[in-house]
Order: sequence, then structure tokens, then C-alpha cells
Amino acid sequence: MKVLEGAIKLGNISHAYLFSGPRGTGKTSMARILSREIGTSANDLVEMDAASNRGIDDVREIRESVNTLPFESRYKVYIIDEVHMLTKDAWNAFLKTLEEPPAHVVFILATTELEKVPDTVISRCQTFSFKQPNQETLKDFALAIAKLEGATLEPEAAELVALLGDGSFRDAHGILDKVLSSTKGKKITRQEIEAVTGAPKAELVRDILLSLVEKNLERGIKAIQRAGEANADMKLFAKLILEKLRFLFLLRLKAGMDNYITERVSEDEFKFLKDLASKAGPSLTADVLLRFIRAYEDSGRTSIPELALELALTDSIKT
Repeated sequence: MKVLEGAIKLGNISHAYLFSGPRGTGKTSMARILSREIGTSANDLVEMDAASNRGIDDVREIRESVNTLPFESRYKVYIIDEVHMLTKDAWNAFLKTLEEPPAHVVFILATTELEKVPDTVISRCQTFSFKQPNQETLKDFALAIAKLEGATLEPEAAELVALLGDGSFRDAHGILDKVLSSTKGKKITRQEIEAVTGAPKAELVRDILLSLVEKNLERGIKAIQRAGEANADMKLFAKLILEKLRFLFLLRLKAGMDNYITERVSEDEFKFLKDLASKAGPSLTADVLLRFIRAYEDSGRTSIPELALELALTDSIKT
């Protein structure tokens, strides 16, 4: 995005931009920011969703309106979301406008499927690829948004928002908005995130870890059953278990990752994991992690949501 910043500062505005990337990665938000930064007012901004306005008549309306000068801005901006959904006839009509646009018009196209956009269109745009954010980036994003709203997210709360966001800025922001609107305090805990989103409780994840270290199958099975009775998302439950299981494994190996882990969990949670790691025997191996990775991948593939986790737990304890 530094390229865009530099272009705006220098006044080198292209007549057409193409933003591509997975859903929720900020394409439409960036399009609106770009529109604002080049001085376009709301009266001179036109947004169109090509998923529902994909025909030649919709494009003809654009072709007719581009010749109208902006009301109060230097540029008239057209943001076309999911542009790959346009019909063949619509593309042909749009290409004529894209080839020779009026000087006062800027097109910002957004797509989740770049391969469906004609090469003739791509070649006439400045293209930018939006990558799916990793969990650490989403965590920092959640912390920053909370700060802007005058709230504080505990490390584990931010971690959970990032996990629930699942690679999407939009989803992480939506979760945080829901939490902020339903909590009274300015300090948001993991428990509050769990209560609002229905995410599996941290104590159930702890029970799974304890059952693995203590080789107590009954305790682990009961934790999975309780999660099922609460209608928890088993794939998310497996993901939460994997996260803490990885930390436990690293602490047991004394891999020098203490600082890394303390930045991602609360002081109380780190103490729990550290104590548990000291009790974990050699049976807590990479194979255990691999079994739970498979459980995560297999979640939802059977009519029994709990089965994949039950098998991973049983194999890990009985092997």
C-alpha cells in the first residue's frame, strides 16, 4: 500500500485500480479510503455490487454517467465490487469506457476471483493483491480497533478474536463491534468474548490438556461432551486446543519460547501451561499434535461432530 500512498502524495492518480484477494481482506475498505484520500466527497462516489448488478444495462448507466462532471470534487470515483461477476456483454461495454475514460473519472475494481477478470481489463488497471492476514496481524488489528474505541483487550481476548476472525479483517472487526456494543467495561476479557460469540470456554480447553498430561481419558471425553452440549463449533474447539497444545509442547521442550508465549496468553494462563509442561512426560510428542491437526481437518466431515476430537484424544492417551 506504500505505492498507493506515494502516488497520492505526488498526485499521480491512475484512471483505474484493481484490488484482488480473499474476502474480508480490506479491498472495499481500501477503495473507500483511496476515494477519500484523493478528495472525493460522498456526492461524487458511486458504489456498485456487480454480484447483483452484473448486466449490460447496469454498465450502460455507468457509461452515461461518467460524462457528468463531479459535483464538488476533482474526481468522480466508481467502486465496483465483485467485478468478476459481470456478464460477457457487460465486460465488452465496460472495456470501451475503461479504454478512454474522462479525466475526472477513477475506477476502483475489487474481486475475489482475479482469474475471471479479462486480461484486457487487467492490463488497463493498476493491480494490487490483498493477502489474507495471519493470526498475529489480526490480533494487532483487534488491539488497535479496541484502542480506537477507548477499550482494552486482554492478550487472550485479542488472540480469540483473531482466531474467530479466521483470516478476515471484516469478520474480526464484526466480532469486536458486537463485543464492544454488549459490554459495559473498558477492559475486555476472553470470558466476555466467549459469552458474546458462543466460543468454547477456556476451561474446556484446559480439561483437554490436563487429560492428555494426566492420561485421564474420562476427563477429556467429558470436556468434549460438554462442548457438544453447549453447541460449540467443534472445528473452532479443535483450533483452540491446537493453539494451547502447541504452547504446552514448546514449553515442555524448553525451546526458549517463553517470551513469545507470554505475549499471547494471560499471566494466569502462562503459569498454568508452565506448571503443566513440567508434569508432562515424554508421551507428549509431535505425534499428539499431528493427531489433533487431523482432528481439526476432519471436524464436520461426519454426522457426529465430537468424533474427530474423541478419536484424537483416545489415540493420544491410549497409545
